[in-house]
Amino acid sequence: MSVPQGFMESLLEWVDDNMQRPLRIEDVAKQSGYSKWYLQRMFTGWAGKSLGAYIRERKLQLAAADLKNTSDRILDISIRYGFDSQQSFTRTFGKKFNTSPGAYRRTGEETLN
Repeated sequence: MSVPQGFMESLLEWVDDNMQRPLRIEDVAKQSGYSKWYLQRMFTGWAGKSLGAYIRERKLQLAAADLKNTSDRILDISIRYGFDSQQSFTRTFGKKFNTSPGAYRRTGEETLN
């Protein structure tokens, strides 16, 4: 399925601009003008991963940058990026980066997977 490059780039720009709010696939689909099912198929074909995985990974990348560059509490960062709790954020962060948010902040690791 062919997807125009400009379409996806503008859609991802919108996603990035709305990353600090609860972002559901339905919201992205509404913005795109496609059904959520069709959009997910298009996105997976274009990006090689699901839209949900992209959003989750992007939120974790932004949270990691906040951990490194701010003194905001981990709880506040987890809420900022839409996690249900600090425990949920810590578990998801650990699965992705093999370290806890607190350990990441203390060590100041530069490179994450």
